Amino acid sequence: MNPTASWTRGLDRWLEPFLNALGDKRRRVWAPLYVLGLLIPGERKSMQPISSRVAPADVEQIHHFVATSPWKTAPLEEVLCHKADEMLGGKSSFLIVDDTALPKKGTESVGVVHQYCGALGKQANCQCLVSLTLARDEVPIPIALRLFMPKEWTDDRERCDAAKVPDAISYRPKWQIALDEIDRVREAGVRFGSVLADAGYGICAEFRQGLTERGLLWAVGIISTQNMYSTNVKLWMPTASRRGGRPRVYPKVSPAPVSAEKFIEKHGRFRKVAWREGTKGTLSGSFAIVRVRPADGAEASHGVHLPGDPVWLVCERLSNGDKFSLVNLPASASRQQIVAALKSRWACEQAHQQMKEELGLDHFEGRSWIGLHHHALLTMIAFGFLQQLRLTENKFAA
Repeated sequence: MNPTASWTRGLDRWLEPFLNALGDKRRRVWAPLYVLGLLIPGERKSMQPISSRVAPADVEQIHHFVATSPWKTAPLEEVLCHKADEMLGGKSSFLIVDDTALPKKGTESVGVVHQYCGALGKQANCQCLVSLTLARDEVPIPIALRLFMPKEWTDDRERCDAAKVPDAISYRPKWQIALDEIDRVREAGVRFGSVLADAGYGICAEFRQGLTERGLLWAVGIISTQNMYSTNVKLWMPTASRRGGRPRVYPKVSPAPVSAEKFIEKHGRFRKVAWREGTKGTLSGSFAIVRVRPADGAEASHGVHLPGDPVWLVCERLSNGDKFSLVNLPASASRQQIVAALKSRWACEQAHQQMKEELGLDHFEGRSWIGLHHHALLTMIAFGFLQQLRLTENKFAA
């Protein structure tokens, strides 16, 4: 997009609260230039090309601002949360948990290891950022990007020191990073009706239970082999043997759990469900939706888990195979409500793609923890500005 007088005035207004949170006068000069460099056309949007386009005489200062200056991201992240909530927050909004990979050729960039890279669809050297995206009516605004640090890094303090990783950073699985970030954005006042996540997070019982403990509604993907109980499952404590011996510790459960796939085969009935109107007509699909109790309670004998809280098990029949999900919407929820929640997850993928293609999220060439998170935050701020422009244009067009 090419800057115009009205466009740049709008950017100045958008950035003002961020600059107030940034504080330092010198940083208030470089931040708008870097965001502008992310927004205007350019093949590469790493520090050097951005500087050459917006401030060719100040390349070193802009590089320092992004890569090594010790300004804290938290105050600006709070402003971003407030801005996003003003535009999209409310009970009809979704908070989408996902991650996005940044491919890397070397091994020195902070957090890079050989792992699954969604951008390439295979195992590759990459960094992985855990993301939170606020979305409503298919309009997404990313509000959190946190680097996942593999154990290969957190167990090597010397390597972390070289990449300027803070001493407080230790290994946390992605699901724990996501829960911590959910706590942060809620404390900042972000409002949403439910949390959505794919199977990468949904297969984790601790993640689902963490959401439930926080009083949140959620809809998450799972794999077909995860075990389910029927809602009429029976638990009882067996009586002690007459011959003595150790007292019984674990209850008996009947009937035994079966995989989600087998449960659907036995109890599911596929029906056509429409969830919204698309540009090419009504979007619909074939779904089986049944009430279950996942086998994610306390571990009993022989590794068998007891029944958890009742939820909805959803199976979508696709041409390339069935897709399974769990949803903890109330028992009174309609099929359309359940499916509509699940189908809102795609908005975060759209946001990730746009941030990479339009704003250069994956173009950062620095190696440090602080530089990567500075770049990621400034990219989200730039993306939020674009969404504000789009929402404003749609409002006037209507």
